[in-house]
Amino acid sequence: MDREAVRLYLLSKPEAWEDMPFGDGVLVFKIDKKMFGLLSRNQSVSFINLKCDPDQAFILRDIFPAVKPGYHMNKKHWNSVYLDGSIPRSEIERMIDHSYSLVLQSLTKKRRIALEIVHGPERLYGL
Repeated sequence: MDREAVRLYLLSKPEAWEDMPFGDGVLVFKIDKKMFGLLSRNQSVSFINLKCDPDQAFILRDIFPAVKPGYHMNKKHWNSVYLDGSIPRSEIERMIDHSYSLVLQSLTKKRRIALEIVHGPERLYGL
């Protein structure tokens, strides 16, 4: 999955929006004001930082050499996924969905219910 395909998939999530608080070249993807993805480049390889359940984060790092502890992030809760072509598209999309879901769950109950009314729980939670 290349950088632009990842960007478009991140933006396809309900209520997702793109910001550049760290300057050009570093794209931050948020729902409300909470980040669920950060797309950047380290030397010549693009990578995406994604929020992850701590147990799952360690498992993914063991399975995929292109998954590392989150670059400039809390290493327990964030992974950096290098877009070097070694991880199947479906797995990258699953990791993005997981990150989005974790951040969505951290929103207030009132906000989550409002999003469910607008978008439907199936689209929000991937049911």
